[in-house]
Amino acid sequence: MDLIKEKLRDYIACNILYRSDGFPYSDDASFLDEGIIDSTSVLELVMFLEETFSFSIKDQDIIPDNFDSINKLAAYINRSKSGGL
Repeated sequence: MDLIKEKLRDYIACNILYRSDGFPYSDDASFLDEGIIDSTSVLELVMFLEETFSFSIKDQDIIPDNFDSINKLAAYINRSKSGGL
């Protein structure tokens, strides 16, 4: 799961926050509360996840319980990849 989190941090830092110095938040930081991701960024993130981790994301899965922090995203990816969703 550490590799997943690393890929998520790198992608969000570079492509959403436009930072070259890494992801400056904790893995539990709320994307919504911290203003890290907006609605357009969610769509970009979905495309990144589908391409990088080779699975399809259902519209009904794009909820804060799955998409509101690095830890929540990593857990969602693991559940999805293992067939738990």
